[in-house]
Amino acid sequence: MRLFVHVQHLLGIGHQRRMERIVRGCVAAGIDVTVASGGHPVPGEDWGSAAICRLPVARAEGADFARLLDDLDRPLDDAWWTRRRAATLAHAQAARPDVLLVEGYPFARRAFRRELDPLLAWARALGIPVAVSVRDILVAKPDPARAAAVVETVRRSVDRVLVHGDPHVARLEDSFAAAASISDRIAYTGYVADLAPAAPVPFPERREIVVSAGGGAVGGALLRAALQARLAGAGAGLPWRLVTGPQLPAEDAAALRASAPPDVAIDRHRPDLPTLLAAARLSISQAGYNTVLELLAAGTPALLVPFAAPGESEQSQRAAILARRGRAVVYPEAELGRGGLAAAVASALALAPPAPWPLDTDGAATTAREVLALGKGGLP
Repeated sequence: MRLFVHVQHLLGIGHQRRMERIVRGCVAAGIDVTVASGGHPVPGEDWGSAAICRLPVARAEGADFARLLDDLDRPLDDAWWTRRRAATLAHAQAARPDVLLVEGYPFARRAFRRELDPLLAWARALGIPVAVSVRDILVAKPDPARAAAVVETVRRSVDRVLVHGDPHVARLEDSFAAAASISDRIAYTGYVADLAPAAPVPFPERREIVVSAGGGAVGGALLRAALQARLAGAGAGLPWRLVTGPQLPAEDAAALRASAPPDVAIDRHRPDLPTLLAAARLSISQAGYNTVLELLAAGTPALLVPFAAPGESEQSQRAAILARRGRAVVYPEAELGRGGLAAAVASALALAPPAPWPLDTDGAATTAREVLALGKGGLP
């Protein structure tokens, strides 16, 4: 069985981390995987034994995703799109896949439709089944015309919408109002997670406060506010650790180090972050997909500051789910820098140790089973 995967990260790296786990799950199931990746290589990325095809690079200039740039920081032009479209189709044709798996589109990555619509049309013309990979919660888009266009594309070109979540926690219709129109294509895989940290440290023995910013591309304000809260006396007597992420600009990381007192450690990248969280008294972070799963596995109370740039609703919705279950205190991103984070730290430190929350976290293996079934001409 041969699978061709298309993935594109533009700002953060959560999309790619999730797809890496899916690809490794497919490889473990005996599937021959080729990955076409359109973002900058990510430190520590692990695709298992899959073949990796590097497409012409694109990234977002800012958190509003209004402008996309190439690897030389030039705006994408028609010539770039022609090269990109040709490269994607050439790699797909060379891979001769039995199944095509596209990350996000048409629910996200609409800026890439000049590349992805031809890819979907190519697969449909050859009778290659198409699956779309989406996370548990989408960014809500209130425009009915936009939702109708997504539905039309799915019904024309997509055989399976793989939702990487647990419907007992969040359903697709919670963030995509037109989900009923494609209900026959939707399958929930469970969450995609590597939930095997060291055994959680007994809660009374936990001391450290861990502040993490994911990849770091949009975490600078959170890291600065957390350090200011520590300097104002928040979490007094507890050691703090700030994990900036590899994408935080080097000058910002240097400024944090220059301001940090001796009991605040500053790390750029910690591949053992799940293990750190499993020993932490409190986690302070955004509310991205991978971060929240690591928190749930670690059994660690959280202070969540959801990424909330204009039009971004996904992390706020996920954070609210945890807050309703008493697992997190939520602090608005817009309030960072106004001095209120110290009080939020105190509230989060007062949370009770979270009780176990059974979730379906077998998403990578379930996705592999879905791919195998599609390649054999059926559904699980």
